[in-house]
Amino acid sequence: MRREELFHPFIAVVLIAAAVFVARTPGHAAPIVLKYANFPPASTFPCIQMERWAREVEKRTGGRVKVQTFPGGTLLPAKNIFDGVVTGMADIGNFAMSYQPGRFPLSEAIDLPVGFRNARAASMALFDLIEKYQPKEFAKVKLITVFTCPPADIMTKVPVRSLKELKGMELRTSGTGTDVLKRIGAIPIGMPQSEAPEAIQKGIVKGNVSSMEILKDFNFAAYLPYATEANLFVVSFAVVMNKDRWGSLPEDVKKVIDGLAREQAEWTGAYVDNHVKEALEWSKKRYGHQIIRLSTADQNEITRLTKPMIDDYVRRITSQGLPGGEIMKDVYALKQRYEKKYR
Repeated sequence: MRREELFHPFIAVVLIAAAVFVARTPGHAAPIVLKYANFPPASTFPCIQMERWAREVEKRTGGRVKVQTFPGGTLLPAKNIFDGVVTGMADIGNFAMSYQPGRFPLSEAIDLPVGFRNARAASMALFDLIEKYQPKEFAKVKLITVFTCPPADIMTKVPVRSLKELKGMELRTSGTGTDVLKRIGAIPIGMPQSEAPEAIQKGIVKGNVSSMEILKDFNFAAYLPYATEANLFVVSFAVVMNKDRWGSLPEDVKKVIDGLAREQAEWTGAYVDNHVKEALEWSKKRYGHQIIRLSTADQNEITRLTKPMIDDYVRRITSQGLPGGEIMKDVYALKQRYEKKYR
């Protein structure tokens, strides 16, 4: 046997051992991949915040974690996201609590018509409220962060300068907005945001009740030339992770994700508040869009007409064993604190 042939088996063993060593070296470990489901279009703020969170996690873990994002319901539809995360169909999901009435009783407190003036204050109030009460509604998942949309206002085909002019007007809405609009005299028509443009153009509804970044994001400014500021309600969102997936993560990765929770809530509120300002400037410049502000008397009347909703909420959750009165006191105190901070 030739000398070189004697070395072939030895070389093979050395090469295999080296390959195994390299594969096990932390610098060459395969990244942790997390699948993140979201339901609105990629250009909207819940997905903008998703992409920002994904970038920050990847950066702060030195590339050890990669986040695959799925906007527009491409992995899970809106109403299935929470349960889809619980069962592991997605590792992470972002959803609106109001899409499942009664399932997230503590979170509903922020969605009530308490008159939040901006998303940043509402988002931080929601964060603090959940941090204080640690509600059972999130017991099946790991809560990653929370935030809200900006306050819902009234965008219409014709100007609405008073509650009297609003009476009997058909308006597209969803969630909490249905009861709010009934109480202030309008006729709520429940439908997804995606169906609103056709319904408006066909005259099925005379306007849309939502936060005003949609004037640009969905081009509603093209056929809703007026908006009446009313600060009717906000919509709360939560980002959650599958519990088993969370448990499988290294401790330093968990620390990064936990460290982002409050920061992400504040960042999202600030981003979307600024985006509303941008959307209003764009709408005015492109379409001559006009903003109308209700009188103090009408604003006070909205508060009076919608107060029974808050009273009903307190009674309902108190009967479920939650301290309804204390929760609402906290909501108003947090609202005052954060609106003073974020004017």
